[in-house]
Amino acid sequence: MSIITYSQAINDAIATSMEMDQSVICYGLGIPDPKGVFGTSSGLQEKFGSSRVFDMPTSENAMTGIAVGAALNGVRPIMTHQRLDFFLLAMDQLVNSAAKWHYMFGGNSSVPITIRLIVGRGWGQGPTHSQNLQALFAHIPGLKVVMPTTAADAKGLLLESIFDDNPVIFIEHRWLHNLNGEVPDGDYRVPIGKAACLTQGDDITVVSFSYMSVEALHAVEILKREGISCELIDLLSIKPLDYDLIYASVKKTGRLLAIDTGVATNSVAGEIVARVSMDCFNALKQAPKRLALPDFPTPTSRGLTRGFYKRSEDIIDTIAEMFNKNIVGSELVERGDTPHDVPGDWFKGPF
Repeated sequence: MSIITYSQAINDAIATSMEMDQSVICYGLGIPDPKGVFGTSSGLQEKFGSSRVFDMPTSENAMTGIAVGAALNGVRPIMTHQRLDFFLLAMDQLVNSAAKWHYMFGGNSSVPITIRLIVGRGWGQGPTHSQNLQALFAHIPGLKVVMPTTAADAKGLLLESIFDDNPVIFIEHRWLHNLNGEVPDGDYRVPIGKAACLTQGDDITVVSFSYMSVEALHAVEILKREGISCELIDLLSIKPLDYDLIYASVKKTGRLLAIDTGVATNSVAGEIVARVSMDCFNALKQAPKRLALPDFPTPTSRGLTRGFYKRSEDIIDTIAEMFNKNIVGSELVERGDTPHDVPGDWFKGPF
């Protein structure tokens, strides 16, 4: 067990997989650069050589097609994109090839490819560099989609993804890359499709994932002092979703708040609210709620982004409203002098 950062855990997972299996390769824009995609790929080329760890041309669609072809011929590619937005250029290869192959050939052939996509916000990135489109990938049959929150889960889920025999979309929020945590050494895996219960509670079930689980943890701690006991579930995987854990919690608490990093309409949070409403209706004490971004593109200016993104203050306000309590999140959460568009003083970029 080691205490390392989220980015180091990803680096460890890639190195571990490459040591275990010679068929694993790792490539993408910036992979061998000195900064190594937030440190996640630092030192890998030096350790495993340029034939297994390498940069690629700025040609996302073609290079994804190469990964699909390689995967069909015994290779396990890990393909990295420094922005989810950039990968949209390769949707044809993902949707019409990788995701469909196992089904079209009756399970006799598969595409064991892991695609790392990075999301996040800050520094005026705006509409085309900070989109959270996980619901788009989760909508596609044949794809698995994971979004780990902790360093341990980042390592465990990435190793599980690399050795899965079908395509996995692995989404990292860049505000998590410097998050420290205890991470098991060696070949440590976390099953895809199983969520984690971060806090036990009796009054309301809060379902979240990725960076919003960090904000939710802050909110849950404050609400506990205010007399509201929250059970916080960190999804880890958004395709498939762990409905067994969600349903068991909702049947205990009778209330649900689903939190999303993306826009509200057709969101993962909306799907959870729909399924709970259908399958756990008799257990509900009141209508479930979801907390997500508004349905318009991400603003660029700080003046507009200040009211666009959701934080622990908004979670507190939403739950307080559900319980008809006079609690104001902005009065209880201490942010200090940290600008609203960076997670903390430790965040130094490069983007």
